[in-house]
Amino acid sequence: MRDQRMNGKVAIVTGAGSGIGAATAALFCAHGAAVLMVDANADALDRTRGAIAAATPEARVFSALADVRDEMRAKEIVALGLSRWQRLDVLVNNAAMRNYTAVENVTPEEWQAMVAVNLVGLSNYCKAALPALRASGKGSVVNVSSCYAVTGRKGMALYDATKAAQLAFTRSLAFEEAAHGVRANAVCPGSTLTEFHTARAQGAGKSVEQLRTERKDTSLIGRWADPMEIAHPILWMASDEASFITGTTLMVDGGLHIM
Repeated sequence: MRDQRMNGKVAIVTGAGSGIGAATAALFCAHGAAVLMVDANADALDRTRGAIAAATPEARVFSALADVRDEMRAKEIVALGLSRWQRLDVLVNNAAMRNYTAVENVTPEEWQAMVAVNLVGLSNYCKAALPALRASGKGSVVNVSSCYAVTGRKGMALYDATKAAQLAFTRSLAFEEAAHGVRANAVCPGSTLTEFHTARAQGAGKSVEQLRTERKDTSLIGRWADPMEIAHPILWMASDEASFITGTTLMVDGGLHIM
């Protein structure tokens, strides 16, 4: 029988329609949490909610459509969670956007779009959630950054720069919220085989089997991560088992950051 390390807790997970966010929402529910899933894709939310209900029939899970750039909607989401479950203990900021433009070609509009989602969006949900997280007495924020926030590559400067900024944001939040009993940490996933990557590969004429062979040199372990391999560290960071950890960046990248 699975332990109930999140029993009685309520969590909001952004970007929960697929990938790491969906895996996190499912794992939280399996461990006893009530989860409010947030995503901009209604179909993805419906699929994930159905999958969670099938795997964990007793799951307390609800979904809400939202663009994280919308500050007022963030406040509405938090209010919705409080109206259903009267508390909020955990916020997982997973929603993000990508951009593949090289620095020499990037436009100000592309920068603004990336910052609006990956930084302002993250801030919107932290700001909206903080009063309830403080009231819980053991609030926890987990920001999902990227291994490429701390290591380099070409062609992803916008994404990687905003992901690095998320780490600085997390440290500042940890300083500001320690006195209020709210912890803030970041998890940095490595190459994770999500629906985003499989759809992009198939659009380029690649099979999933071929895709699986392409990340053998991006970790010491020599393969892609499964989304659940990222969700488990997020679960631990969010839980009371990590009660003496704040302001920390946890690398979940198969060792890429030391290569």
